Amino acid sequence: MRTRKAILPDAEQIHDLIAGYSGDGTLLPRTLAEICENVRDFVVLENDDGRIIGCGALHLYGTHLAEIRSITVAPWAQGRGGGGRLVKALMAEARRHRVDCICLFTRKPDFFAAQGFSVAQREDIPDKIYKDCHACPRYHCCDEVAMVRGDLPKFAILPEPANWLVKLQGWSEDAGTRGSN
Repeated sequence: MRTRKAILPDAEQIHDLIAGYSGDGTLLPRTLAEICENVRDFVVLENDDGRIIGCGALHLYGTHLAEIRSITVAPWAQGRGGGGRLVKALMAEARRHRVDCICLFTRKPDFFAAQGFSVAQREDIPDKIYKDCHACPRYHCCDEVAMVRGDLPKFAILPEPANWLVKLQGWSEDAGTRGSN
């Protein structure tokens, strides 16, 4: 098995892998168009015959935070170390971009704990929450575990207003909100 950066012709196979795990809610569904648009974020896992048997993506929020998402290995290929290889490749990509903290949301925390991730509080990674979670149908009943590896961000880049930085440490009693100092 080996990992490599995904290329556009891989998009359909990546879509099929993700679709196989999105029906039961293990992964969030991704359209083929979305995968094509973000194919540069993906790494694929190939078996010795060159067949794609796994994938994962690294979504960059900034040097303060990136997220591992859509990580999966075909059911018949699990238990052979492929998932660990994908995490290792995505972590190398995060290091190449000099990202301080990598987050993910999972229903398999034991697997990611073995890869060096620790359980985190959702409010410690507001970039992820504001960008993706608020639109998720399971937002108020999420059963995924937030995990991180690296130094938790000390600020967030929120979508509105553009380029607004929010400090994450410290409370302001005057404003009554976290990070408004």
